[in-house]
Amino acid sequence: MNDRPNPIRIVIAEDHTMMRDGLRSLIRKEEDMLIVGEAENGAQAVEYARKLGPHLMILDIGMPDLNGIEATRMIHRDFPHIRIVGLSMYADRSLVGEMLKAGACGYLPKDCAYDELIEAIHQAMDGKNYLSPEVTHGLVDGFVRNTAESAEESAFSVLSDRERQVLQLLAEGNSTKEIAASLGVSVRTAETHRRNIMDKLDMRSVAELTKYAIRSGLTTLD
Repeated sequence: MNDRPNPIRIVIAEDHTMMRDGLRSLIRKEEDMLIVGEAENGAQAVEYARKLGPHLMILDIGMPDLNGIEATRMIHRDFPHIRIVGLSMYADRSLVGEMLKAGACGYLPKDCAYDELIEAIHQAMDGKNYLSPEVTHGLVDGFVRNTAESAEESAFSVLSDRERQVLQLLAEGNSTKEIAASLGVSVRTAETHRRNIMDKLDMRSVAELTKYAIRSGLTTLD
């Protein structure tokens, strides 16, 4: 016997409609699972964590406006009982590490098998962590190789929470005025964050910042 709730209330947070449709169709086959909400970005995922009372959330890492790592951090801080499984096209060890540090209990590649997703959900609801074999291999391989690329300081260690949000919005093409409106701060405050980011990273162009944001997993090319 296990102590899993029945049904397991699940929120899917994924910005790609086809991927979201696929996850929905798979999960609906399970008698012990119920999808209670579908978010299209990280900010909406945080809102649904508060409003819908899910037991578990499946979060895509590369979502617009607020990425899955930052959303996970916020959800885990305010609702530590909610179990979170991360999904990504990449098994990069830095992204995996940041997602787990943010509070996720599982990490799967988007091309994982259906049975693996269901297993990850069940493991998470049993209070366990789950990493797919592909992700585990990537972690081990990354540590063994210890490439020069991994030596670059992560945005998650260099920048504050707010600065990472500003960097993501900037990399996604938002103006300073749009960033200020999105975050509910003044234009002057948004401009100060932007200047601090450039100083900390020693970068002087939006193109440089965008490349760095993509490398750090804050946003994607999609």
